[in-house]
Amino acid sequence: MSFIQRRRYDGPIRAAIFDWAGTTVDFGCQAPITSLVDAFAAMGVAVPLATARLPMGMAKWDHIRALLDMPQVAAAWEKAQGRAPVIADVDDIYERFLPLQVAAVRRHAVLIPGTVEAMAALQARGIRIGTTTGFPRPVMEVVIPEAARQGYAPEVIVCAGETPSGRPGPAMALKALIALDIHPVQAAVKIGDTVVDVGEGLNAGMWTIALAVTGNEVGLTEAEWAALPAERQAALRRIATEKLQAAGAHEVVDGIADVPAALDRIQARITAGDVP
Repeated sequence: MSFIQRRRYDGPIRAAIFDWAGTTVDFGCQAPITSLVDAFAAMGVAVPLATARLPMGMAKWDHIRALLDMPQVAAAWEKAQGRAPVIADVDDIYERFLPLQVAAVRRHAVLIPGTVEAMAALQARGIRIGTTTGFPRPVMEVVIPEAARQGYAPEVIVCAGETPSGRPGPAMALKALIALDIHPVQAAVKIGDTVVDVGEGLNAGMWTIALAVTGNEVGLTEAEWAALPAERQAALRRIATEKLQAAGAHEVVDGIADVPAALDRIQARITAGDVP
């Protein structure tokens, strides 16, 4: 087999690397956030939901450490525990978090509407499906069969802790591409609902699509979102979209049902000679 080096890729999109919670399952990314808040609460530390969502997309150990590094959370910890937080506290909270997370994902492992249809549309175009997630493998062992039962079974799943470093670094997305045997990286698109997902894709040299409504940035369940008046939906969509655009996403859409059309627009850019 011979390989040809090109300065600029102008071929078809060959792979899509999806996130999980807030992207394909768990509308509003509920399971991770409730578990994190509950784990901190067990230590006497109240972390507001909006604060807890800020590092979303990271591996959960890294997420907990990022929260403890925030001055307001560190101050709340010191008030509750009588001392500043240390690395051993990250381990302690993480151990408390894991069983809470497993229970939560059982409740929230429902596919986001449009997931099955979007995957079928991509596969009909010859696009391979890989995934990365901030969940560790034991948590994903609960999610994977639930998703498969509903009709979603991606080819590759890379979990937190399975690469030397996590998101927003590129290692997980690149591992997924290696497992799919897809090259060059410009033939791949990273799709997720957080700033960290966008960073992962950009750092890997991929195109990126961010999902504004169904994931972490809005943070509402499907029912809560549907119950909002149109003007409130528009305001939340705008805030989320602007944040994800500022992170560098090439496309920002509401949810996974909009991904095939976003891929068409990216394909047009590739064909015109654009690069990520």
